[in-house]
This record gives sequence, structure tokens and C-alpha cells, in this order.
Amino acid sequence: MLSNRFQNGMETARLVWSRLPRSEEGDLDGVGLLSTTSNRNCVESLDYEVIENYAYREEQAQRGKLFVGYNVGMKWFFALLIGIGTGFAAVFINISVENFAGWKFSLTFKIIQKSYLAGCLIYILINLALVFSSVYIITQFAPAAAGSGIPEIKGYLNGIDIPGILLLRTLIGKIFGSIGSVGGGLALGKEGPLVHTGACIASLLGQGGSTKYHISSRWLQGFKSDRDRRDLVTCGCAAGVAAAFRAPVGGVLFALEEVTSWWRSQLMWRVFFTSAIVAVVVRAAMGWCKSGNCGHFGSGGFIIWDISGGQEDYSFEELLPMAVIGVIGGLLGALFNQLTIYVTRWRRNYLHKKGNRVKIYEACLISVITSVISFGLPLLRKCSPCPDSDPASEIECPRAPGMYGNYVNVRYAHIVNYCLFLSQDDAIRNLFSAKTIHDSAPKAFWVGGTQHIRRETSSILLLSLAKQYVMFYTLAVITFGTAVPAGQFVPGIMIGSTYGRLVGIFTVNHYKKLNIEEGTYALLGAASFLGGSMRMTVSLCVIMVEITNNLKLLPLIMLVLLISKAVGDAFNEGLYEEQARLRGIPLLESRPKYEMRKMTAKEACRNQKVLSLPRVVKVADVVSILQSNKHNGFPVIDHTRNGETLVIGLMLRSHLLVLLQSKIDFQHSPLPCDPRGGSQGIRHNFSEFAKPVSSKGISINDIHLSSDDLEMYIDLAPFLNPSPYVVPEDMSLTKVISFLQCCF
Repeated sequence: MLSNRFQNGMETARLVWSRLPRSEEGDLDGVGLLSTTSNRNCVESLDYEVIENYAYREEQAQRGKLFVGYNVGMKWFFALLIGIGTGFAAVFINISVENFAGWKFSLTFKIIQKSYLAGCLIYILINLALVFSSVYIITQFAPAAAGSGIPEIKGYLNGIDIPGILLLRTLIGKIFGSIGSVGGGLALGKEGPLVHTGACIASLLGQGGSTKYHISSRWLQGFKSDRDRRDLVTCGCAAGVAAAFRAPVGGVLFALEEVTSWWRSQLMWRVFFTSAIVAVVVRAAMGWCKSGNCGHFGSGGFIIWDISGGQEDYSFEELLPMAVIGVIGGLLGALFNQLTIYVTRWRRNYLHKKGNRVKIYEACLISVITSVISFGLPLLRKCSPCPDSDPASEIECPRAPGMYGNYVNVRYAHIVNYCLFLSQDDAIRNLFSAKTIHDSAPKAFWVGGTQHIRRETSSILLLSLAKQYVMFYTLAVITFGTAVPAGQFVPGIMIGSTYGRLVGIFTVNHYKKLNIEEGTYALLGAASFLGGSMRMTVSLCVIMVEITNNLKLLPLIMLVLLISKAVGDAFNEGLYEEQARLRGIPLLESRPKYEMRKMTAKEACRNQKVLSLPRVVKVADVVSILQSNKHNGFPVIDHTRNGETLVIGLMLRSHLLVLLQSKIDFQHSPLPCDPRGGSQGIRHNFSEFAKPVSSKGISINDIHLSSDDLEMYIDLAPFLNPSPYVVPEDMSLTKVISFLQCCF
């Protein structure tokens, strides 16, 4: 017997999943976007299923082969536009961040030649102004632009309708908020927000712009279904990763592995095409910037840490310390996820409930703390002036701070003490440096406009690297979750490369081999921490290879990623899954829980009251049902000649609202009509039922009906979905989950 208990199968399964017991369960509820009980019960799913009603069939019958070709061509054209738009957005963000950082460091270096205190104050104030601009934009203009945006986009691509995440103001807030937060020196990155930016660009192009701000084009409004928008947003996510890391193949694999649950070969080709367009746009922009047209944008900016000239080979003996790096990455990544859960939960339960003013105070306070640490940490060591460079000397005096992107270009002195007093891209570039400088070798660096020299010992190097690791790890934990756009890719690479370099120093001192490069271990440490925190494997492996331009390290990266993911999975879920849970986004996970094997579909719905509609329903009854609940779909039932109840289809809430607003389908008779002929027929285009993505759409409160209208009837047969997905009521929940994953 087919059960009519599934009014919306995907939505019900996700809600059942969220009710199952978890080890972390407690006061996690009530945190985030949709986490309150009322909001969670009102979560709606996107309508990925094609509604094959009579209006849809009539529209398909009128379309010929020419329209099909036009539709396919438009999809490829939109993929092109998404790649170009995301590429230009990434160029704008990177150039802005690098120029703000360049002006900040240049001014600070000039002032500290006269007074360290004045330089410190200027440095703090500039960072504070940038962070304040970011948090003000987010709190006052675009609240949905806070955070990385990847959990929200992942929820959207898995069928959850999250309001506000793909609006034009969210896109603007994401771009300018990222410039302020990253340029202000916070311990976060711009790579996650770029994924959200690409998704917003794709969604806005797909709907032809924004009708609210009167920025729209009718000829771009060709894709109005949630299914088509999902494909465009998937292209945007891949484009964001490709633009952030200059890793087009990694972007395709990221979209496949991490964010989307629906994949097919046609979509893969368009995603790959979009990522290739992004790579071309970014490459062209970098070539244009090399001629000096981009201010301080030089070798910094777009991430590519070329270590192709590093360690050529590795021995079997090195596999043990490399495996240790994987274990450390899994442990520290899992710890990072758990700490961010605690901090984010405390922050949202106690701080952010007090209003936007507290959010602004919090971000500004963290900015001041970060600035004081990054400026003051290098001053804890005494230095001596560096003599002029001599070809016969062991001393390599660095270049003065200039326009080429790396403002404090030093060796170990830079790595140990100045990584925080740099843009993160340049700091990681130095940590990945393949050149190993052994004990007692002189190190040179710039301080206050004067070159200085220092001889380091292994114990001092280890202590300083450990100190930097603790500082940045702590800053990353407390910064993640503030009301600013925040990515975790680059901070994760920064943290991992620090302890990876530590392991590299131990390895060099133990094996006494000159061909071991500490930069290789820094790279493996970065991969291990990201694998232990985000739990990505294939896409992350390819991204790390693309951004380092060293294919020889591929087996080692695979090794540490597998180990770190296995270790991290033993403690908790990935960072994005945990953050999605904190925000109340009910993701349908890939592996059903063991408890689901013992539960049936009927048992899962025993506390859910299902409201059904007859085929011919009174208008007053429809209005009453829509006002009394927030269900997104309603089973439509009819009776056979022998009186047996039969589910004949599913009627969406949005379609009912369209019928009530138009009123043209109202009838006086309570008898069903023939939609295929007769005097009535179909008087709606299928496009009229399309749900807008940038607005709330029609509400029942917006519809005004007279008393005569309420006494009339509607025949729902022409407008319902006659072939909804249904399951037997005694099917196990494990099988239901597998069914939903195959279909959606």
C-alpha cells in the first residue's frame, strides 16, 4: 500500500535526521540562521522535481528542436558569463586587499623609522578601520554575507531553501566585507567567501538580475526552475574555488566532492568550462598587473606558492615523519572544529543576541588584539644591523619593502617572527620556501628601514615557530564566527604549514640529510590540517598540487590527507557540516545512521500531521489550510468507485497561491472538469508557477478574496504533480535515505 504520509519526502527525511540523538546534542539548538524550533519546523525544500502537470505538458508540446538547441546554448552562455563575472570579482577583491595591505605596511614602515609606538598605533588604527567597515556592512546591510557561506551554499545545493543567501545585497556585502576583513589583517581568508560570491553571481545571472533594485534583463530570465538554478549555482561554486586558488580542476572536484549532491556528465562539462574561463580571466588580469597598473599588487595576491624547485625525491625513512604529520593534522583539525563549535555557540547564545552593536564591538576588539600581536611579536627579539650584501659572504640581505608584494622578505627571521606581520599569502610563501638554512647560519631581515642580521639556533627556531603556531591557532579560533566574511582555507594552510615546518626541522636534525627540505614538510602540514578540519580528500589534493606546481609531491599529499581525514572522522564531522548544524541547516548526510535500520517511514511520521486536499476543493478550505500551517506540499486524494482512497498527486503551496491570486480557475460547481478539453482548458503558462529566488514570493496574506470567492471551488487536477515520489509505509528509513539520494 502506498503511503500518503510523505507530503514532501526530502523535507521529512531531513527533519527525522535532525531529531536523531547525537553525541554533541545539547544546547546546540537555537544557534544560527534556522536553528530555532519554529524556524526548523518551517524549513522548506527546493522544488528540484519536475512538476509534470498539464500546463507543463502543453508547454513542452509547443517547443520544437530549435528551442531545445537554444536552451542548451543559453546554458553554455551562462556558464561563460559566470566564469567572467566570478573572475572579475576575484580580481577586484585581490587587488583591493593587496593595495590596502601595501599602503598599510608602507606607511607603517615609514613611521616606525621614527617611532615604534606611533607605527604601532597607525597599524592598529588602519586595521581597525578596515574591519569596522566590514562588520558594519554585514550587520547593517547584508547579514547573510557573514561567514564563509559554504555551509549555506552546500545546504542550497542539497535542496534546502535558505532565504537571503543569493541576493544582490549579499553579493555586494560579500565582496566589500571580504576586502575589509582580509585587508584588516584578521586571521581568516577570502577563499570561502569567493565560493559564495561565485554562487551569488550565478544565481543573479540565472534570474536576470535583481527586480528589487531594478537591475534586471528580461532576455536573461530563461531559467526559472530550481533545477536549472541549482546547475548554475554549482558552476558558480566551482568558479569561486578556481578564482581563489587558480586551480580550475580543483574547483570542479570541489563542487563534486563537497557542495553538491546531484551530478551528471552534462553538468560536469559546463562546470569545467566555467572554471577554465575563470583561469583565463585571472591569468589575463595578472599579466595586466605585471606592468604596474595595479598598485601594490605584485607577487602576492592570487595564491600560487611555486615550490617546483624544492625537494626532488624522498626516501622510505621520511614516510614515518610524514605519517606523523597526517596524525597531527587530524587531531588538530578535529580540535579546531570542536573549539569553533564551542566558541560559536557561546558567541551566538550570549553575545550576538544583544544586537548588532555587540557584533561590531566584538569584531573591533578582535582586530585590535590581532594587530597588537602581529606588530608586537617580532619586537620580542633583539637584532643587529645587516651589512651590505657581499657575493663571498654567507649573509643574504633581503630586499627593502617595496611594490612587489612581499613586504618583509626574510628567511628564518621572517618565518619565525614576521609571519603575522604580513599578508597571509606572503607568509605562507615564505613558510613553503624550499631552501633550508641550517644551524648557525646568519639570517637577515628588515626592521625600521634597516637591514639586520641574527644567528639562530635550532632551539630558538623551534620555540619561535611553536609560539607563532599557538598565536595564530588561537586567533583563528576566536575570529571564525564573527560577523564578517571569513574563509578558513588560508588560515588552515598557515596553521598546518607552521607545525609542518616544525616536523621538518626535527627530521633534518635527525636524519642529517641535505636533500630534505623543510618547505616540503610545511606543505604536507598544510594539507594535513585542511584534511583534518574540512575532511576533503580528492579536491583538496588536486588544489594543493595546483597551487604549489609540484606534481612530485602528489603521493605524499594523498598519504597525509587519508591519514588526517581518518583520524579526524574518529572525533567529529567536517568543519562545514558542523557549521551547517550550528546554523540549523538540516543536511541529508551521505551515510544513514544505524538507528534508521530499525525505523520505518510510518514510524518516522507518526507525530507529523499530514494535511491532504481533495481533487475539487473549496477556496475557503484552501485559504484556511494555508493560513494554519507552513507546509510546502499537500497530497491530493481522490476516491475510486469502490470508495478506496487514492493519492493522485502532490500540490505545491506556491502553485496554490498562484491559483488563488489569479482567480481565473475558480468554478461554481464542486464537480471535476476535464483539463484536456471542454470549455475551461488550461489558462496558465508553466512559467507563471516559477518561484522567485530573490524575493519571498506570494504570501497568503497578500491575497484578497471576497466572500463570493471563498464559496467557489478549484479543480486541482490540471495543476498538481501527477507522478510524485512515494514510498511504502513499511520501508526502512535507511532505504528512504538511499532513495532520496538517488533521486535528488
